[in-house]
Amino acid sequence: MRFIPLVSSLLAGWLLATPAAFSQDLATVRIAYLTQATERPPALSNLDSPPDDEGIAGARQAISDNDTTGRFLHQKFELETVTVPEDGDPTQALRELAAKGQRIVVLDLPGEAPGTLARLPEAANLLLFDAGSTDDSLRNALCAPNLLHTMPNRAMLADALAQYLAVKRWTKWFLVVGTRPEDKLYAAAIKRAAKRFGAEVVEEKAWSEDHDARRTAQAELPVFTQGKRYDVLVVADEVGDFGDYVMYRTWDPRPVAGTQGLVPTNWHRTHESWGAAQLQSRFRSAFGRNMLPRDQAVWAAVRAVGEAATRTRSTDPAALMAYIKGPDFTLAGFKGVPLSFRPWDGQLRQPILLAADRSLVSVSPQEGFLHPKTELDTLGYDQPETGCRPR
Repeated sequence: MRFIPLVSSLLAGWLLATPAAFSQDLATVRIAYLTQATERPPALSNLDSPPDDEGIAGARQAISDNDTTGRFLHQKFELETVTVPEDGDPTQALRELAAKGQRIVVLDLPGEAPGTLARLPEAANLLLFDAGSTDDSLRNALCAPNLLHTMPNRAMLADALAQYLAVKRWTKWFLVVGTRPEDKLYAAAIKRAAKRFGAEVVEEKAWSEDHDARRTAQAELPVFTQGKRYDVLVVADEVGDFGDYVMYRTWDPRPVAGTQGLVPTNWHRTHESWGAAQLQSRFRSAFGRNMLPRDQAVWAAVRAVGEAATRTRSTDPAALMAYIKGPDFTLAGFKGVPLSFRPWDGQLRQPILLAADRSLVSVSPQEGFLHPKTELDTLGYDQPETGCRPR
């Protein structure tokens, strides 16, 4: 009877001493997060206003997750955040980070900006993560050996959707393309995916800026969507100029997919399998909102650094870089399989979620799409297809 109180007393004393013990002589891993303020186009709806901390919240959640494990190895993780103004220069910001000794930088920037920064002389010895751009060019002609991608590219997203539509035998597509340059890039990825997986774009139409979807969708969309027989209407409207108004207004009763409707994405609020519910809960508790795709892409980049520090038991940036880019690296990304970076283009292999607004419909790669190495490489540019040459 006396033994139990003694053990409890010793255990309580150890627990009280532990935080102090772990706080001494911690080795620090420094990570920078670089983004740029952008003017968002007017939204069709005020229901889903984008949060001000989108992206950076994912970095902060990952730092917390890294510290939880790192303290047992006497490691801590330090995040430096830089937000460049709309009229600012990300190039100068990266140069300043490199001059301050930052070796690992997460880039939350759109378009070709990550590729431009990766080619700076000052970036030669840096490890850069692209967590903001879906551009296929960054995984092909504009790839760089010091640039890894945690955000899936458009080809991966389109292939994930195409696989599911092939399984459903919805192989005749009506493609509606918005007016913005990124819409045309998304449409190109959709057409590439159609050829890969046996579908056919039977009709393609460009959405006109003359249409005001908020006021005239009920009258105009039935007429606009008349044409050849098709199985599914695929929308290419990345910003959301009109896509949300297409559903339930087509001439024929057909499902809508693409950037609206059934959406391929790296993360969704309804995803709860493989431990994702715990990550979703931690994120909501910390930030008071759901984790968004940009948050998850930034989280994966920062967590990759934490995983490397744990596995190598090192905080040396060079050692972490070598391990992350090496064949033994894997990341637990709450998607049912280990995630890893493709050696030919630096893209993070990962399953893609197919989600409607309030439900997770499926996860690609779909069963039956085989690959000699990993089914994850059926999504996006496989090694024989890559246009990436510098590696």
